[in-house]
Amino acid sequence: MKLKLLYTLLAMSILFAGCKSQKAQETIDNPQPVEDSTTKVAVEKPKIPEEPIFKIITTEGIITVKLYKETPLHRDNFVKLATQNFYDGMLFHRVIKDFMIQVGDPLTKDTANVKLYGTGGPGYTIPAEIVEGKTHKKGALAAARRGDAANPNRESSGSQFYIVQNEMGCKHLDGQYTIFGETIDGFDIIDKIASAKTDGRDRPLKDIYIVTIVPDFKNVTESKVESSTGETENTTLEKKEVTPDKKENKLTKIVK
Repeated sequence: MKLKLLYTLLAMSILFAGCKSQKAQETIDNPQPVEDSTTKVAVEKPKIPEEPIFKIITTEGIITVKLYKETPLHRDNFVKLATQNFYDGMLFHRVIKDFMIQVGDPLTKDTANVKLYGTGGPGYTIPAEIVEGKTHKKGALAAARRGDAANPNRESSGSQFYIVQNEMGCKHLDGQYTIFGETIDGFDIIDKIASAKTDGRDRPLKDIYIVTIVPDFKNVTESKVESSTGETENTTLEKKEVTPDKKENKLTKIVK
């Protein structure tokens, strides 16, 4: 009886050892992932400043601008295009002394499109963000757009913008166009570009263009702007001229 009990205990011992050995082998052949005890830190994408600063590097010099927080759609769109180098190589296709200088048409990158200069864009418009108190002071950064008849909501071009050279020449435009930034340095460069000799279509005889636009802050993040199907951006803008007898409105085109 005792001998039988001894055999039973011995058999159980061998079986347990075998199972333990098999389990150990399974762990080696099919190792389970070991939980990493290292502390994991979530990395948050950096955000752009509320009022980011950009340097518009032109062939005539640098114009430094600040974008307004009150016009977030236009601000974020400008950030997106600038950081994608969208503006690199674009001509100032319309320049009028004592008024403004205009740029931002991608068609100006190819001289084969010369007759279409002023009609191009990225294929979408931006809802108007006309803010009370933001005026066409010298150096103001404003979005070009089509005229009211074709564009009653005053939606802005997706890329074309102008910089005010003379406050009095643009004062009558206050409240009609989205002003989304201002110049903080480089006013002399604006004057220099505005003084360029032009042809009958207000295009400088000598090519003046944006070399590139670079942010003056760190870790810029890209923001997307909802786009819609774009049309030819046929924008108009009135320039007031003073004569000895009277003031008259001369209709000129911001985007032909």
